Amino acid sequence: MQNWLKSGWLKQHQSSRQEIAELFGLADRDLDACQTTDLVTDWRFNIAYNAALQLATAALAAAGYQAARMAHHFRVISSLELTLGWDKPTVELMNDFREKRNEADYERAGAISEADANEMLTLAQRLRTEVEAWIAQHYPHLKP
Repeated sequence: MQNWLKSGWLKQHQSSRQEIAELFGLADRDLDACQTTDLVTDWRFNIAYNAALQLATAALAAAGYQAARMAHHFRVISSLELTLGWDKPTVELMNDFREKRNEADYERAGAISEADANEMLTLAQRLRTEVEAWIAQHYPHLKP
């Protein structure tokens, strides 16, 4: 992370239990909301993606950093290799979902398949469990 800090991709940040709890609150809201019946698939995906992004942000904040504004989502997602130790294929999958989310939000309705939405939800739920455990182990004073 020191290299990312030197490159200006991250800023140092002092987190708090309240900040982490609020990020988990956003993620929990979105994990519930994305399971609403009859929700358009693009929105289900987008809401699950946002839950995952908030959880990755919580891990980064607990570690003492914030992503810079430029390429913010990319940096937050990529930081999962450095915080939780996610493997490269999983981080690449999450970044592929970031690109799909951008396409669905800004370019084309109906860009997300049902399978993608389900996989994004599964990934966000997994991240919820892993970030909570990781914070409890490494930063217990920040545990929500």
